[in-house]
Parts: sequence; structure tokens; C-alpha cells
Amino acid sequence: MVRIRAGFEEPVDCRLVAAQCGHHQIFHGPRSFRQKPIMPRLPCLLAQDHNRHAETLSEDTMTIARRTFLAGGISLTTAMVARAQAAYPDKPIRLVVPFPPGGVTDVVARMMAQRLAADLGQPVIVENKAGAAGVIGSEFVAKAPADGYTLLFTTPNHTINAAFRATMPYDTEKDLQPVSIAGQVPMLLVSHPSAPFTTFQGFIDYARKNPGKLNSSSAGNGTLPHIVMELLLLKTGIQVTNVPYRGAAPALADLVAGQVQLKFDTYATAGQFVADRKLNALAITSLTRSRLLPDVPTVAETVPGFEGYLWMGMVAPAGTPKAAIDRLSAAAKRAVQSPELRERFDKEGIDPVGNTPDEFRAQVAREIAQWRDLAKATKITVD
Repeated sequence: MVRIRAGFEEPVDCRLVAAQCGHHQIFHGPRSFRQKPIMPRLPCLLAQDHNRHAETLSEDTMTIARRTFLAGGISLTTAMVARAQAAYPDKPIRLVVPFPPGGVTDVVARMMAQRLAADLGQPVIVENKAGAAGVIGSEFVAKAPADGYTLLFTTPNHTINAAFRATMPYDTEKDLQPVSIAGQVPMLLVSHPSAPFTTFQGFIDYARKNPGKLNSSSAGNGTLPHIVMELLLLKTGIQVTNVPYRGAAPALADLVAGQVQLKFDTYATAGQFVADRKLNALAITSLTRSRLLPDVPTVAETVPGFEGYLWMGMVAPAGTPKAAIDRLSAAAKRAVQSPELRERFDKEGIDPVGNTPDEFRAQVAREIAQWRDLAKATKITVD
């Protein structure tokens, strides 16, 4: 910084003085002085210094202009992104069910799709991608674009696979983002009328006397009915053979046909068969008895603390914009709180949930830890 004395009583920074010469006129901020300058103008011998100062000011002005332009561009971009997020969704949404059509998860997914479409103003298309106990459909969604237009409607297989499978084509907690659980339903242990028992205690007694002679169907190795049965076997010390199927519907069909003796199912899909006396309801996995089946005991009445629920919820690819996740979660909560859906859930024995993404994420973490403990205790692995 150049300081000069030009007839002033104290040093003056020429950039702070209104200086005028034959080459430039530069206006600066006011400053009071103890006396007037000896010369009204700075000599032209200072023109070179003024040139430098003028160039500096010009560069500063250009820098400010560039910064202003860039700031304006950033603000415009931010506004455009905000508008784009606010506009979600602006095209149909695909809701992938990783199980075959006909099971309770598929039924509830279609109920939810109808309500979500009405709420979001865009079609929600249910697409079944079954196989490998839910892994095929889950992998498809985990590797889909994280834009909120491809979602997964899944079950506890989401956490079971993470615990029981040695290898996975995706990371359950890192590659998929929880959105909301729509509802949950306790498991119902049902048996064919030809089985040599009609009560839960009768089943336990027979299985203890005849280890390995009973067959239980499931929707596949590592599915919730299979794992809940394994947990029951561990707690009671009995042996029952698991017969895996490609989905809940064919597993139930063979039970009704008498090809197997047992199955953990849900009231939503097995209730009518129980009402028609084509199946016997032995026990339910809620901690309290169901008002729909008040005469059916809970497993916990015989095995204290035993419970298991089939929850059904939406997840999205990791990295999906928070605005989209929040809107989907809010829409899911409104859906399960609607009188129409509550009435349908009530008839199927489904408890509405509608929790937040954070609550859902915490539940996923708890379940993975729980199932890993069971895997270690039973030495069960799922291929």
C-alpha cells in the first residue's frame, strides 16, 4: 500500500482520497482532514500510481461481477433442484414385490399401490420379481436409479437374508433406504385336518415323540415362515422337516391338499381355510390373542416371550433424495390411516403401522442382529 504526503499534515493513502488528474477521476469514501490540501489536485506525476489503483479497482469490480454472476447461477440451480424435488413424482412409480402373486405381501402391496397413486397423483404399478427368498427382487431395486421411481415392498426376508446368507449381491443396510412399514400381522400356525393333532400342545407332544416325521411347508429357505419355525423348534427342542416352495401361495396350496402337515401362515391368507374347516389353527405368534380368533392360543402361552410378525414395508435405493423419501413416507402413513384401508386391514388381521424412515431403519438393524444370533445358534445357512 503506497502512502504519500501531498500537502497533508498526516500520511494519506491515495486510494482513500478523491484524486483527480488529467488521466483519471476516482471517487472514494469521505474522510476528514485537519487542514485543506495545499494543492487542490494531485500532481500528474502521481498518474502512474493512479493508473495502478484504477487497474486494481477495475479488476476488483470484474471479480465482484464474476462472483455475483456465479452466485446468481448457483441460486438459480438451487431453485431448479428445489422445484424438481417439489414436483416429485412426475411419472409412474414401480413397486416391486419380491414374491409371487397371491401371497399376503402381494395383496397388501396392491392395496397400498392404489392408495399411494391417489395420494401422489401418479400410477403406482406393482411388479412381481420372485426368487431366492426375495433376493432377486431386492437386488433389482438396490441397483435401480435412486430417483424414487423404483421401490421395493418387502418383508422380514429383508433382514433374514442379511443374517443367514453367506454372500449377498447387495448390502441390505447400505444399498437400500427404509421408507415406511405399512402394516404387520402375526404368524398363524395351521395344520391339515389329517394330522394326528388338533391343538398346539398336541402338536408339540406328537413332534417330541416322532422327531422328523412332520413336514412344514414354507415360502422358501430363509423366508419368515421357515425362520419362525426354526426359532420355535429351537425353543421347544422338537424336530420338524422344512419343505421349501417358491412362494407362499404354492406352499399353502400343498398344505390344503394334505401334501404337508404344517405351515406358519397369516390370517389374511389362511383364515378362510380355517373358517371352512379345511385347516386347523393351532396357535398365533402375537403376545396376546387375536380378536379374530379368540379361541386360538398364542405360542407365548406355551413358550413364554415367543412372538413373530410379518411386517410389510417400502424401501428405496440408497441415495434417493430425502424429499422423495419423506413424501413417500408421509403418503404411506396417510394411506394406512385412511378409513378404507383400515377397514380392509382389519378384515385381514393386519395392524396398520405407518412409521418413519428412521424408525424403520432402527427396526431393520435390530432384526439383523437378532437373526444373526439365531443363525449362530442353529448353524443354519441359506444359499
